[in-house]
Amino acid sequence: MTPRERILAILNRQSVDRLPVDLWHTPEIGAVLRQHCGVTDDLAMYRALGLDKIVWVFMDYCRAGGERAGGQSGAGAEDGGSSTMWGVPLKDVQAGAAHYAEFGSAPLAGYDTPRSLDDYPWWPDVDHFDYDGAVAEAQEAAREFAVIGPWVSFFEIYCQLRGMEQSMMDLVENPELVNAILDRVESIQTEMMRRFFARAGKSLDLVFISDDIAGQKSLLMAPAMWKRYLQPRLKRWCELIHAHGLKVFYHTDGAARRLLGPILDCGVDVLNPIQHVCPGMDLEELKHEFGHRVIFHGGVDNQFALPRGTVEDVRLETLRCLDTLGAGREGFICSSCHSVQAGTPLRNILAMIETVRGTNDRDTCLASTSISGRIDSPFCY
Repeated sequence: MTPRERILAILNRQSVDRLPVDLWHTPEIGAVLRQHCGVTDDLAMYRALGLDKIVWVFMDYCRAGGERAGGQSGAGAEDGGSSTMWGVPLKDVQAGAAHYAEFGSAPLAGYDTPRSLDDYPWWPDVDHFDYDGAVAEAQEAAREFAVIGPWVSFFEIYCQLRGMEQSMMDLVENPELVNAILDRVESIQTEMMRRFFARAGKSLDLVFISDDIAGQKSLLMAPAMWKRYLQPRLKRWCELIHAHGLKVFYHTDGAARRLLGPILDCGVDVLNPIQHVCPGMDLEELKHEFGHRVIFHGGVDNQFALPRGTVEDVRLETLRCLDTLGAGREGFICSSCHSVQAGTPLRNILAMIETVRGTNDRDTCLASTSISGRIDSPFCY
């Protein structure tokens, strides 16, 4: 099977020759992998590693005058930095080998009534999204790989606009404002998706809804709050996405167990990242309770096994995910549990990929290749 065929078969509950293996990674890890494979672009790297990559297509945003969101000195930028399409300033952070953009001061912090939102100057204009660029990227990737996009969100964007602490207070103290902001966030992205879906045609397979509602130990908000503010909106997006023949890929980190049922009730097709080190996220229990309702994506621990473990640790961690989330060789796309971070040993990344690729009727990839060297096994071409 080709990578695209294997992913689509899993999504449609059809038989596969083996479970697929995806990989999320930071730009630093991408550079390491391209160098390792001796290639210069990501699609060639996915091909060389034998990944069943679900290729991300992000929607760029161009302000009046051609300035792209994320560029220097943009709307809402601080100290000559950059800003998002929503006017949220970004700060460049260097942490060891890793480079990140963190959110700066909340630009909606002083807008405390629904009426005041009319004065906010940086609401995105749906005419300014780069639909043509996103369609071109999707069409190129879809020749070999499944494609996911765009990235949309409700509460993550709300927290960027208002700040995390104020956002949590708003849920209790200012429900009118919460609904007014979320209505705008939903409306803008809904229209953007409608236009993109109409142009993307058969080049798009999944839509990425990212809305972290849990932390390492527990939920970030009470279930009643999530059901009040976010559940009806998520259901509307799932219905929109399904109406265009696409699958819903939903991301939330952390200990989200108490809300998984309601999330799936909205129509989510794929759940990510299955952070099983968190309370309530036991792999076997999740498969037993939800495996008939949703495709799991992720699973392989990115807090210890991949960055700090040995090759054997990674191999055993990967096999555990395959044996639980992927029981019956269905309902699971194996991947790193969120993005592999800068400094993660190359041998560990290859161990995860090769362990999955070796779980067919042939000998494992690990038995015929040197993890620390170039990929030279018959299964990694």
